[in-house]
Amino acid sequence: PQSPNKAGASGQEQEKMKKPKKKNLPQQPEEEKSKDGPGVNAQLSRPKSPHGKDKKTQQPRDISSSFFSASTTNSPADKSKNKGGKGSKKQVFESYMTSEEVSQGLKRGELIQGQLRINPKKYQEAFIPSPNDKRDIFLDGIVSRNRALNGDVVVVQVLPPEQWKVNRTLKLERTPRPDVIVEDRYNDRDELVSKVQNIALSDKGTVVYIVEKKHSRAATGFLKFLPDKPFAMFAPVDHRVPRINVPLADCPLDFSSRPGDYISTLFICRITNWSTDSNFAEGRLAKTLGQAGEIEPETEGILTEYDVDFSEFSDEVLDCLPKNLPWTIPPEEMKKRRDLRKECIFTIDPATARDLDDALSCKQLPDGNFELGVHIADVSYFVEEDNSLDSIASRRATSVYMVQKVIPMLPRLLCEELCSLNPLTDRLTFSVIWKITPEGKILSEWFGRSVICSCVKLSYDHAQSMIEAPDKMFSAEELPPVDPTHPIDEIHQAVLNLHSIAKNLRAQRFSGGALRLDQLKLSFTLDKETMMPQGCYVYQYRDSNKLVEEFMLLANIATANHIYRKFPGLALLRRHPPPKAKMVDELQELCDQLGIDIDLSSAGALHKSLNTTLGDDEYTSARKEVLTHMCSRPMQMALYFCTGVVKEEQQFKHYALNVPLYTHFTSPIRRYADIIVHRLLASSLKCGPHLGLSTEEVEKQASHCNDRKTVSKRVQELSSELFFGVFVKECGPLDSEAMVMGVLDQSFDVLVLRYGVQKRIYCKSVSGLDSFRHHKVGKKSELTLVWTPDDLEKAPVEQVRTTCLLSSGL
Repeated sequence: PQSPNKAGASGQEQEKMKKPKKKNLPQQPEEEKSKDGPGVNAQLSRPKSPHGKDKKTQQPRDISSSFFSASTTNSPADKSKNKGGKGSKKQVFESYMTSEEVSQGLKRGELIQGQLRINPKKYQEAFIPSPNDKRDIFLDGIVSRNRALNGDVVVVQVLPPEQWKVNRTLKLERTPRPDVIVEDRYNDRDELVSKVQNIALSDKGTVVYIVEKKHSRAATGFLKFLPDKPFAMFAPVDHRVPRINVPLADCPLDFSSRPGDYISTLFICRITNWSTDSNFAEGRLAKTLGQAGEIEPETEGILTEYDVDFSEFSDEVLDCLPKNLPWTIPPEEMKKRRDLRKECIFTIDPATARDLDDALSCKQLPDGNFELGVHIADVSYFVEEDNSLDSIASRRATSVYMVQKVIPMLPRLLCEELCSLNPLTDRLTFSVIWKITPEGKILSEWFGRSVICSCVKLSYDHAQSMIEAPDKMFSAEELPPVDPTHPIDEIHQAVLNLHSIAKNLRAQRFSGGALRLDQLKLSFTLDKETMMPQGCYVYQYRDSNKLVEEFMLLANIATANHIYRKFPGLALLRRHPPPKAKMVDELQELCDQLGIDIDLSSAGALHKSLNTTLGDDEYTSARKEVLTHMCSRPMQMALYFCTGVVKEEQQFKHYALNVPLYTHFTSPIRRYADIIVHRLLASSLKCGPHLGLSTEEVEKQASHCNDRKTVSKRVQELSSELFFGVFVKECGPLDSEAMVMGVLDQSFDVLVLRYGVQKRIYCKSVSGLDSFRHHKVGKKSELTLVWTPDDLEKAPVEQVRTTCLLSSGL
């Protein structure tokens, strides 16, 4: 983390900076679009930013709140500055290969294409995945990255073996922070925190071509005044982005005369060019955000950096919405649908939810079985293919949930009203209805368009109360408004029946080999007026959550099988590749050495291991949390894909769920992938228009949805970190027990148990620590801490850290 008042370069760095030449710039401008040749993946069309530029989507990256700052970290310009005098600039970076050279090199296997990941806490280190699924290709230093930024799709030339690097502390793993546990859990948030440290000969490469600039080329940061220069230096908060020279004309009018006034002011800057002969990029200031550490400026910075379109919807988009309000279902549409309005159907959502995608029903039949329905908002009825509304939805691809607000994928008229399954209102839905036994065996299945009228909007708390008090007679005052045609007792019984069936389905899933990696999720209570955090707590995942999750999974699996059967070359599905074998082997070896009995041979075996008692004391659950984090790191991301592109059906499998086919059907208000699935489903049932998508178009949209989903999760994490930082700043210091998750040579990572937050503790900043020393025993890293005794006449106290407990002050 970097303090606002330390964001600039040192005086020595200032002296070494040279004004970028305006003439005879190399023919590799930053904004130039790479031309794709054969064998190079085509660039995806990207949503336009709220500032009007058409930019590439940025992959997630780490940005720390200013209040956690402790020291200055060097910004990512190469240490070897240009020494050449005026008119004799030395070339820092190699020129890119031509698209023809890249195409031929890829075909011959001389070049490798992949997505660039830059270590967020050691920006000199970067990696791309190895095509043979072994060790990643290592890019050593800024020059090797050749002006590519985190998340870009690049082409790399592997250097000769004599230039390979022996890397003693490979840090390639990922630390997930999911909000959906069974999948979609992995990102690059903390890939440097590998606990599997070993000597490894890594292939070493250098970037020769940028296929796709997925990084937004925007950054938040601070301005540094440079005397006698016609430009200022912009220092990004994220050190993976280079320092940027910006014209003084872009800076505030009094910046040159009063630079100290802006020492803590946060700005947004966009890179416009980065020439081969400069360590520094060139850019323009886009906006002054406000004071660092304040929620709204920081939030806008996060959204802009990650290319999240938070602009208002255009008139062209709003013109696609129904005009005659209040809107009612047209009689001709009603005739085409199954009328379920008299059924006992209800929603179960978080108390604050306003976009209600899904509803449930469960009616006992005379034979003792149940008619169980999952009813999903029919968003595709309102979002017609290829109009302006469809275009903006496909570009946004997902709603983005932050602590204090939602950036919706669709206009609020649809999100919160016409599509939302609000109670006591007729709504259009897509339903899947099963005849199912009490044990969870499916006897029959029906898909179709329908119309429902939800009889009540239950929160998870309401449903949980019903589950925990099966014999209680709930009064009207204890629940939200209920349709009088459905007694409260009928709703209560339906919830109990759903809970009973869900428990059976869940037990069958896990006995059949599914995996769930539960991790702590931080939630906040906010002041209703200021929206500032008043408190924070770990979100409780209870039976009511499990109930809803189980039937959403069932509906998604059923839909995946149906659309794949009907459209074997066009279906949009979701696959989850197994973890990388090499990383699993190394984790197994580490666990064995730590004396942890764990079976990583399959998803089911891992789930069983994690749910075996890890000791029998007050820290049992903490050990499970740490082990869960360790086991998450080898996992790969779940991905949308088109079945016509992935040729081997074995690769369709979802590892965590342990099912052959899976998709997303249940959240079309907030996920565009679900809208495509709804269109496929409607076309297959002859209750919707013929789908006008090709295999290539489905795959292109699937890839874009993957990018935006990853970004959305990262933005959500950063929002949570921001609010937690503000909370600690206002209410701290806070004391909490923490468990050591891993040990590096001069620091160790801990999981703060009370808040589910991961923090890195640097030994040099720990008060009362006399000295420390690091050594390795096999794959196990140990850090010996030597504490200064309270009584100076006594000897220092030694403490060995591998995986244990300590008190952590925040």
